[in-house]
Amino acid sequence: MIVFGKQTTYYIIQQMPEIVQEVYFSKEMDKNTFHAFARLKKPIVKIDNKKAQALSKNGNHQGYFLKIKPLEETSFKLVKKNKKLLVLCGITDVGNIGSIMRSAYCLGIEGVILCGIKQFNIEGVLRTSVGAILHLPFCVVENVLDVINELKNEKIFFYGADMNGEDVRIIEEGQEKWALFLGSENQGLSSNILSKLDRILSIKMQRSFNSLNVGVAAGILIDRIQAWKY
Repeated sequence: MIVFGKQTTYYIIQQMPEIVQEVYFSKEMDKNTFHAFARLKKPIVKIDNKKAQALSKNGNHQGYFLKIKPLEETSFKLVKKNKKLLVLCGITDVGNIGSIMRSAYCLGIEGVILCGIKQFNIEGVLRTSVGAILHLPFCVVENVLDVINELKNEKIFFYGADMNGEDVRIIEEGQEKWALFLGSENQGLSSNILSKLDRILSIKMQRSFNSLNVGVAAGILIDRIQAWKY
């Protein structure tokens, strides 16, 4: 598995050096940079620009690449046993998923379930989450209704985000075991999903704008829920 970009590669060599297999540079590095990667005692390979563009799929690699051990999903059976979960329904944008993963990890979410997507770009999300996905159990389950049924059996309380929900700022008490359901910016959560949730939340706008970016909304909602008493 190849990851690239200065910030992401530095995070990995500092926080999880054991997963690194090889280092690739596509430009000359100063001594301090080279020594930081050399301390891994892994092969360091100089690649040309054509190879770099191919590995990054024309992304902004900044000359930094790592080959790391493949990142694997956690089984849904294990993820559903956690008390604070995030369920992403039909969110496909790599940037949004990465932003959500980063906020989720920083704010105490214990597992992320992705539904309604055909293919999960793990490499892209690793980069856009700046490595946070490395520490956060996640799984992909195609049918969100299957997820709802399974989580119900675990006695998990369901929150959902919708513009017509309750103002999240005025709620003071919540549940100890919960899952927050978020839909895509274009579609939101379907009526079929909303009907199965226990409480619908919203972030009330102070100005006449229809909604927030889903990554920003996720961070606000998670932080608010975590502050409630139970």
